[in-house]
Amino acid sequence: MLRVKPSSLARVLRAFERRLASSATAEPFSSGTSCGYIEDMYAAWLKDPNSVHQSWNSYFSRVVAGAAPGQAYTSPFAAGVSSSSSSLALQPSRRVSADGVVEHFADEKSIEDHLAVQAIIRSYQARGHNVARLDPLDITRGSLQGSAGSTAILNKDLSAIDTQAARQFLSEHPNISKEDMEKRFRLPQTTLIGGEEVELQLKEIINRLENVYCKYIGAEFMFINNHEQCEWLREKFETPGVMSITPDEKRLLLARLIRSTRFEEFLARKWSAEKRFGLEGAEVMIPAMKTVIDVSSDLGVESFNIGMPHRGRLNVLANVARKPLENLFCQFDSKLKAMDEGSGDVKYHLGMCHERINRLNNKKVKISVLANPSHLEAVDPVCQGKTYSEQFYRGDKDGKKVMSILLHGDAAFCGQGVVLETFHLSDLPNYSTHGTVHIVVNNQVGFTTDPRVARSSPYCTDVARVVNAPILHVNADHPEEVIHVARVAAEWRAKFGKDVVIDLVCYRRNGHNEMDEPMFTQPLMYKKIKEHKNVLQLYLEKLISEGTVTQAEYDEESQRYDKVCEDAFTNAKSVKGVRNRDWLDSPWDGFFEGRDAMKAPATSVTLDRLNKIGQVFSTVPQGFKLHPGLKRTLRGRAELLEHE
Repeated sequence: MLRVKPSSLARVLRAFERRLASSATAEPFSSGTSCGYIEDMYAAWLKDPNSVHQSWNSYFSRVVAGAAPGQAYTSPFAAGVSSSSSSLALQPSRRVSADGVVEHFADEKSIEDHLAVQAIIRSYQARGHNVARLDPLDITRGSLQGSAGSTAILNKDLSAIDTQAARQFLSEHPNISKEDMEKRFRLPQTTLIGGEEVELQLKEIINRLENVYCKYIGAEFMFINNHEQCEWLREKFETPGVMSITPDEKRLLLARLIRSTRFEEFLARKWSAEKRFGLEGAEVMIPAMKTVIDVSSDLGVESFNIGMPHRGRLNVLANVARKPLENLFCQFDSKLKAMDEGSGDVKYHLGMCHERINRLNNKKVKISVLANPSHLEAVDPVCQGKTYSEQFYRGDKDGKKVMSILLHGDAAFCGQGVVLETFHLSDLPNYSTHGTVHIVVNNQVGFTTDPRVARSSPYCTDVARVVNAPILHVNADHPEEVIHVARVAAEWRAKFGKDVVIDLVCYRRNGHNEMDEPMFTQPLMYKKIKEHKNVLQLYLEKLISEGTVTQAEYDEESQRYDKVCEDAFTNAKSVKGVRNRDWLDSPWDGFFEGRDAMKAPATSVTLDRLNKIGQVFSTVPQGFKLHPGLKRTLRGRAELLEHE
């Protein structure tokens, strides 16, 4: 830390000029052409050391300490990143003068130590997602037992280290001592883990970074070449306490999980032999979607267009779009005939459009779920086109009123070219819908194909990196983390008008559909799935253990929703037919009324009008200089008119 008296600044600068004049040979960068620049940097450093790059800070500190020419400069890339350092301990600072010009400075070892800590922080930010606990089945994480890391744990006394993350870090870096972990380091401006604190112990730095980047969320965004966006994302994940939610929010999340889970269980009981492409294993997708809609609605969005494949479609229709359940249950009765025009489709391909009140903010929202064929990602550009058109006719130039949400499967997201093509349209002036929230339901299996033989990229979501979209991986067995990620995604879209991807790492409890037997192709995975509790059970146990809800409250909420389903099932039995218009994702009021649907209206025009159009198309505008090659084209058009 430097403190310089204003009256001494001129004297210090003159002394520095004399040093530059004598050091040109030993320090080539201090040549005559650069002296003015270096003097300006030095003057700025004297006022505020943080105003210059760390390498200049190191250089000037050594100069002030009396280092000889040629010995003050150290490459910024050589300091602090080597693992050969035996200790991170800070060395005593050295006083330069007694007149108050410089009180103290950090020596070379101290600078190297702080740079090493900055490198650690940067490593967590850039690569923490690679070791985050994302897999609910814990199949992808290798065991430490028998590894060099576990041996180090056994051979080192770690009892004095009180955080698991710090103990693990210490075990994997044997040249760092327990004393080093207790040292305090000043936090750089590139991290917000300190909150109001500017210094933390090394063990606490590591512990906080582990909780942010290596727990149940893997935030992948450091590849984005925009400083403001990276800083915004760091704030959303690193700020202490930013992921905390209130007891009321936890109860709301539990209620949404109950509806999502009990709906699938109800369908499985009533139609056990029917294909429905249920959401079992990814039930938390429903609360995630509702959170995106809630936050976006608060921020002004009024209309949501949803494109998705068939897995979970019935659940989305029931619990997100709020389709009347009796209309859904009717689709399981193959004897019911259509009462209006249209061909219809299987129930897990159908779409709909519905307007309702968002009960959290009492705002009206329109939700449109687009129909989709078996070609999983075919709906992506259709959904974007519908959203763009609606924005155009509403005059919504910035996408603040209308937005799109696209759902994907992991194998289709990385395997179908239409996904990449749609991404490349996302920032084009005449195609952009000002940001789409993508939710990837990552089953970790594509039909019957293991990811290790299905793609070359580490993640199924790597395709989104081409447009600098942040990719937020999250463990689907941890609902509160999922909700935080969904909230961040909605806020990102609102602030920057760009795409964002949520990678919901989950599993598929059944086969490709309910009629398939997955034990034939993935026996080890499905043996583990059969023993695995669903996300509702896991979250209920967590809330009961912390006293947020009781078993009785859970039972009451479950029975209430079960009764809703049973009443709708009873009402569906009295329905005599289905209406295709109930399943239109873009309803057109009055389209079939007032005319014969099989009779086309007259669309012809007169011959005089056609000749008039032809003459205009074959005439060069007055005063316009036309390319000679195009003159022949226009003459050809005129000749066609004459021959007609």
